[in-house]
Amino acid sequence: MTGFTWREEVLACVNKLVPYNAEEEVKNRGAHYQSAKLPFVSYTVVDGNLVTGQNPGSAKDTASKVVTVLSRP
Repeated sequence: MTGFTWREEVLACVNKLVPYNAEEEVKNRGAHYQSAKLPFVSYTVVDGNLVTGQNPGSAKDTASKVVTVLSRP
């Protein structure tokens, strides 16, 4: 899965508004977390029926992959 990275949270100045770090939290709960090497680029992960996008820049690709997953027989 993927989601906002710690680096993206800091660069977007939201790290002080959220009481936890999403990247660290999902790793601590045993999820296999993946992210793009650069912040704020499109990055989407598909794992079975779960489709996650790293950030708002991933919305179009994530939506496209959701349609693909929902189109499976």
